[in-house]
Amino acid sequence: MESLPHDTLQHIFSSLPLRQIMICRSVSKHLNQLLTSSCFIQHISTNSPPLHLLALRPPHHRHHHVSSPPCLHAFDPEQSRWLRFTLDFLPFRSPHPVASSSGLIYLWGDSPDSSDSNKSLLVCNPLTRQFRALPQLGSAWSRHGSVLVDSASRVMVLTELAALYFSGQGNQWLKFSSNLPSKPRSPILVRDSVFALCDVGSPWRSQWKLFACTISKLKSSQTWTRLEKHEWGDVFDILKRPRLVRGNGNRILMVGGLKSSFSLNSSCSTILILRLDLDSCEWDEAGRMPVDMFKCFQESSKFKVFGAGDRVCFSAKRLGRLALWDNSSGNAEWQWIDGVPGSGDGLCRGFVFEARLTPLP
Repeated sequence: MESLPHDTLQHIFSSLPLRQIMICRSVSKHLNQLLTSSCFIQHISTNSPPLHLLALRPPHHRHHHVSSPPCLHAFDPEQSRWLRFTLDFLPFRSPHPVASSSGLIYLWGDSPDSSDSNKSLLVCNPLTRQFRALPQLGSAWSRHGSVLVDSASRVMVLTELAALYFSGQGNQWLKFSSNLPSKPRSPILVRDSVFALCDVGSPWRSQWKLFACTISKLKSSQTWTRLEKHEWGDVFDILKRPRLVRGNGNRILMVGGLKSSFSLNSSCSTILILRLDLDSCEWDEAGRMPVDMFKCFQESSKFKVFGAGDRVCFSAKRLGRLALWDNSSGNAEWQWIDGVPGSGDGLCRGFVFEARLTPLP
């Protein structure tokens, strides 16, 4: 086989699914060299469907002196198995993945040239082992900012007071005032707009509202708009501790505990997933956690939500596994994900990782 021309071999292997291509890399040095070449990666990045994975963010309390090689753990729903992508090719200490888009991972890392905790925002592809550092930001943004990315490889770091925007042009960040009424909860980037939940209530009672701002307005007038309609009624009052998740197309999901009453400390009867169509501005119910599954979350006062599109994951303290809402087949199903790696408190955070052989821009 080694006597065949490279073009012929690349044509043969380009017909394989991405999973098989990654396995073939381990067969021999010759195949690894062939399947990691820039010309093959350039060809396959636009012709091979991605792997739709659910990646975990490392726990916040992980210490810097951990001796095990840094890695990214991701769950493959199609194969029902956990995958491990090594990050040992990054010359940065304590890499902390936070977001993903178009096959690329965005992560914070400690500068290798500094003894203090000076964070840099990096972008890499663990499948091609390529990386680059974005312009320097500083550690304050890594502690308080939410990193948002989209398919156009635009990057935003958002806080209550300010927003940083990077489009790759000019190799610098643009800084704008946020002017939000409170710290944004679970902000998401959908097409050309940013959406976030903000608490406009009192210190004694939370009142969540949905705010939006287009990137073009953020650059000019910094105007955030409160999205509400009379027809929506009490949609924001029926959920306890709501979060936003990016949906399919021009839709967003709002997830939270379904209150059993409107009292101040009302208990929840289940976890509800609502869906907002941004074109028609209408809500509908996308999913409701089964009662037997929700019983495992009732004992925990805190749970985390992550995902996008047709898959949303839920974690809780000391639960030891994840609950998954999967609507990828068009028929919503709920299932448990066991074997969660790590030894944290069970509160897993994460993001969707569409793994593909995307070359760095």
